[in-house]
Amino acid sequence: MAVASVKSVLGTISRGHLECPICCCRYTDPKILDCLHSFCLNCLEELTGRQQAKADHITCPVCRQETAVPDTGLQGLPTCFFLSSLVDEINKQERLLGKASGDRLTCEECDEGLEAVSRCVDCNKVICIKCQEAHERLKSMKNHRIVRQLGQMWPEITPADLRKDAAPLCTKHKNQELCFYCETCQTLACGKCAALDHRTAEHEYRDVADAIRSFREDVDKILEQWEQSKEEFRTADDSFQHARNRLGIMADRACRDITAKEEEEIAKIKNKSRLLRDKVRQIKEQRDKKFEGDQKSNRDQINRAEQIVATVNDLMQQADDFELLDLKPKVMHNLQFQKGLELGEVKHDLSFIGVKCHDVVKKLDIGEILPEEKWQLNLEFGREEWEDGEMHCVADVAFLSSGDISATDTKKEQVMIFNSTGEYITIVSRRELEKPQGIATTSDDLLLVCDGKHVKVFDSSLEFVRQFSPAQEDTEGYAESDLGGIAVDKENRIAVADYGRKLISLHNLDGSLISIIEHHLVDWDLAVGVQERLIFTNYDENVLICTTYAGKEIFTISTLFDGEPARPLGVCCDEAGDIYVVVDTMATRVSRVLHYTGEGVFVGQVTYGLNFPGGLTFSPSGDLVVVDMNSVRIYQQV
Repeated sequence: MAVASVKSVLGTISRGHLECPICCCRYTDPKILDCLHSFCLNCLEELTGRQQAKADHITCPVCRQETAVPDTGLQGLPTCFFLSSLVDEINKQERLLGKASGDRLTCEECDEGLEAVSRCVDCNKVICIKCQEAHERLKSMKNHRIVRQLGQMWPEITPADLRKDAAPLCTKHKNQELCFYCETCQTLACGKCAALDHRTAEHEYRDVADAIRSFREDVDKILEQWEQSKEEFRTADDSFQHARNRLGIMADRACRDITAKEEEEIAKIKNKSRLLRDKVRQIKEQRDKKFEGDQKSNRDQINRAEQIVATVNDLMQQADDFELLDLKPKVMHNLQFQKGLELGEVKHDLSFIGVKCHDVVKKLDIGEILPEEKWQLNLEFGREEWEDGEMHCVADVAFLSSGDISATDTKKEQVMIFNSTGEYITIVSRRELEKPQGIATTSDDLLLVCDGKHVKVFDSSLEFVRQFSPAQEDTEGYAESDLGGIAVDKENRIAVADYGRKLISLHNLDGSLISIIEHHLVDWDLAVGVQERLIFTNYDENVLICTTYAGKEIFTISTLFDGEPARPLGVCCDEAGDIYVVVDTMATRVSRVLHYTGEGVFVGQVTYGLNFPGGLTFSPSGDLVVVDMNSVRIYQQV
């Protein structure tokens, strides 16, 4: 059983690492091409016979990279000694295993048929007692390493054992060890070579130990740079994926809008709506194909680069110092791949697609495609004087399922309700509110209001239901609670920003505590994104922060506009997870709304010209709603 198991392992190693990609058999006289792929010499000769177009070059059948054929022919290509050693050792071990369970093992040095009792590492043969005595007696073999048999098994001899203490000899000067490396010629040299061929001033050479140490340091530095580049490519890949996901979400929403309009005028516009949906999908497919192509290009570059890195790593780990130095030009040439890497730029503007629907008029389309994300002020309300609907200092805004708009006014200390056209309807009972700040709604139409130390809950009839305190009680070590922003995710989990205690608390719908995320930059405003992410701003520090529900920080970025600091205020997310932030540009004192991806990459400006903005949110139909001191502004895509 043990012999069978060892045979199985040897077979697996051979198939995985020691088989030529051309003939699928174990390597015979393996040669290394410039791309660091190895093939049998005979296989390469047959390959060049078929590739007659370029007799002076050979094309690698694995990666298609070309290698110049030396003047001496394919025989002049570098030999992969560590592969040769591994193949020889695997073959030897398999022969030994094959004989272990059958006939006795006989001497391979003589023809007398005597039983083998030991093994010569240098001759790589098993020998009998007489040949062993001859080895010990003869001057030419006296220093050979002899390994004695242990029972029915032979001690394992690794390829490194076969090579150790044996420095390669110079092919030009007999019996001269290669002890120098000429950096100018990038070749190994013996003492005579150094004195005769590399003695002029332009030749810079050093001993092998220094050369291999310097070589390894150079490789380590390049591989470290590669790790940084790979991380940049991974970030770009995430951005591509986010853009594709957002494109899909936006296209789906656009199709829903189209369908809604179609249902209004179904008798007249059914055919036109189908054509328009097809156009949306066509644009989506074209852009997604572009995104996919660029993403694939990035991934292909990474995969090719990782293949080179893996090959170099294998070579650095398995080849000996002399072989490494012999292969240094090829290795360093292949490690230049980073210069050719081209990181595809994600065009986030192409991730948006929407639709602007028209009133149905004869001979007009049902709507038009909005290929770019552009916003225009559609409605502003709340400036009425001496009326109940007048706003004094609006802090936050939220939508009810009916389409009505709720807004907190911190100066009037009340929550006001308006319909979708901006007409004042009513207020929430003043008896229940003292200091309203953030506001949000749940999927079942509960209205949540941050009020001092409490979150107060109202039903769809605006009747007070209950309240809960995120702080529970002022725990020792915490400052006094002061609630600001509030947000609800699709699972009806409630996130509350506590400015006083510098933390965000996560709650179930009944107010029970799920977890606490402490962060010294917690301010007044808060939003929830996709994939259980919390997004919040800090006005004084000019930063936008994103963490997970578990508190792991995703990013912290400075909010800038045209290179100048922009102090962030309200924040919200669209259904795809992109982030929209109200900022106050200190240099011009003009406030505006900025757009970021879910990974914190700046996309562009949405709108400007705000006075003293606060919170913002999206309507069920996708309109962007921003509070601006004493009014509410509704922006539509155009």
